[in-house]
Amino acid sequence: MTANMSVAVLCSGLLGLLLFGLGFAVSITRARSQTLIDFESDPNNTLHKVVRAHGNTAEYAPMLVALMLYLATTNPGLWIVGTMIIVTLARYVIVAGLLTGSLDKANPLRFLGALVTYVGGALLALAAILTAL
Repeated sequence: MTANMSVAVLCSGLLGLLLFGLGFAVSITRARSQTLIDFESDPNNTLHKVVRAHGNTAEYAPMLVALMLYLATTNPGLWIVGTMIIVTLARYVIVAGLLTGSLDKANPLRFLGALVTYVGGALLALAAILTAL
């Protein structure tokens, strides 16, 4: 396995752990709060925050994993490999932002995690497009 593929697989694994860990956290939080379906819409409610963190991760992680694994097969430049690492870290930062504080107030971790996800994800997508041209 090449170093680039190792980085992509590591980042993919970390995103998978984040997704499945948050799924488990939702289940545990539901059991503790005895809430099997739905959740309070209170932005300070723990279950609400964990469900949003899991949902947000489920929205972005699969596409990021697909882009990373594909790009790793194309002998990518160092900037692409660096972007894979940075975007993976950004997903953990946004989850930290979602789980801390209230969901109805600005949070610098959420902002930073979202911004880096958008920019980094777009760069990975553009890199994939350019390899097809």
